[in-house]
Amino acid sequence: MPKPRFTGVITALVTPFHEDGSLDLAAYRALVREQLAAGVDGLVPCGTTGESVTLSPEEQVQVVTACRDEARGMVPVIAGAGANDTTKAVRNQQRMHELGVDATLHVTPYYNKPTQEGLYRHFRAVAEAAPTPVILYNVPGRTGVDLLPETVARLAADCSTIVGVKEATGSVARAQDVLNRVAAIGGDKGRDDFAVLSGDDGLILGLLAAGGHGVISVISHLCCKELAQMIKAFREGKHAEAQALARRTSPLASILFFRTSPIPVKTALAWRGLIKKTFRLPLCPLDDGEEAQLKKMLTAEGWLS
Repeated sequence: MPKPRFTGVITALVTPFHEDGSLDLAAYRALVREQLAAGVDGLVPCGTTGESVTLSPEEQVQVVTACRDEARGMVPVIAGAGANDTTKAVRNQQRMHELGVDATLHVTPYYNKPTQEGLYRHFRAVAEAAPTPVILYNVPGRTGVDLLPETVARLAADCSTIVGVKEATGSVARAQDVLNRVAAIGGDKGRDDFAVLSGDDGLILGLLAAGGHGVISVISHLCCKELAQMIKAFREGKHAEAQALARRTSPLASILFFRTSPIPVKTALAWRGLIKKTFRLPLCPLDDGEEAQLKKMLTAEGWLS
């Protein structure tokens, strides 16, 4: 059986804006190039970190196209395509397929809180809408609904183009449950190609130890090279080196989430001169006290000079 294609450090990219709120595609392309130079294994344009819910369909196409063109096939592009209306999610899946991305990332439908059967039908409809591979995204702290391991395994068994899940429940035990259930899919439905990816930057090493395959990361905007080295060291059995790199990077998992993401990470990137410190409402900049707190934390950990 094939191994998972989508592994390693995959950055959930922010979306830069000009001061007037329009897309800053030049900054976006430069950000993609920086990630590629740092050794990223994959890129997610238009995820929730990219403020996707504030982007029009036309803007989503522009952002994904820019990412795809800059990546030039060097790493997979996994386009955010989720919606809490199945019809819209299906349409997004078809649109991203037409753009030629390597996969799509579909978050669980937020606010309307479907049942597990509703989630199964939603994701199956998405998977059947176009042949581009689908990665599920479970983040109950944001969406108000939890995609349970048994539903993930059911989808993996029934839909060959569903190729992974981004688990952001904050629990290695939950990820282990998903891994166990997918591994137990019997007969000719075995899914060795199914990736379980961390959606929590503080749990990367723990997930790898449980048998997981990588991370879809926010902190990799600042430490992609170190995360790539950590995963490489773990895979080579250099556990002390991997643990040392985890100690170096893991503080960012709390620092960059001390306020709603992606506000802190975009602020840090603006301080590095990579993007402008601009958001789309309802997200807004940190106040002066919060900025001072963020700067102090990043400087103390050596991520800001």
